[in-house]
Parts: sequence; C-alpha cells; structure tokens
Amino acid sequence: MTPKLADVWVYLSATPLLWLTVTLVVYQAAYWLYKRAGFHPLANPVAISIAVLVIVLKVSETPYQTYFDGAQFVHFLLGPATVALAIPLFAQLDKLRRAWLPILGGLAVGSLTAIVSAVESPGCWVPAP
Repeated sequence: MTPKLADVWVYLSATPLLWLTVTLVVYQAAYWLYKRAGFHPLANPVAISIAVLVIVLKVSETPYQTYFDGAQFVHFLLGPATVALAIPLFAQLDKLRRAWLPILGGLAVGSLTAIVSAVESPGCWVPAP
C-alpha cells in the first residue's frame, strides 16, 4: 500500500526532512534545466538552486536556522565531497602547471570580488531603528 501524497506532505512538513527534501528537489529541477540548456555555464544548477531556495525561504518566511536544521546533512557531506575532488585534480596536475597564469588571474579576481562584496559600503549603511 502506497501512502497518499497528502500523508507524505504532513509527515515532511512536521519534520526537518522537509528542507532536505526541498533542497534535493530544487537541485534536481535545476540540473534538469542545466541539461536542457546543453550544459551552458550560465545555467549552473548550484547557482540556480541557491537562488530558488533563497526565494522559497523569503516567500515562506522561514528562518535560515530552520532551513539549516533540515538541510545540514547536505552540508555535512560537502566536506568529504570537496576532499574527494583532490584525486581528479591531482590527476590533472600537468595541465594545472601549464595554466598557472589564468588560474592565478582567476584567483585574484575571485578574491577581490569576495573582499569587495564583504566590505560594507559606507553610503548604504542605515542604522537600526
């Protein structure tokens, strides 16, 4: 016997699994779009997922901590996944050595972007009421 969709919704909405499920469904939808776009870099599924999740959290007025409580399993798995990328990266070490200048340029631009976006602009500061 299969549970009705409404029963599944009631269960998920009462547990932190709701946000894990939402995260995975949004990523799958974003990946589908990425695939339909011919794997175009502007259709990056991670960027699309983040944008959609931010909108969903804002519209549903869900605090980030509530979201994170449910989606922390994905966060937990990011560490091992990042470390696992070292193996294929090491296999391409010769290509990385040949492309040191573009890599250095990308790191410089990325670092500068992170610094500029993290620094609060003095003209935009508004004191709290």
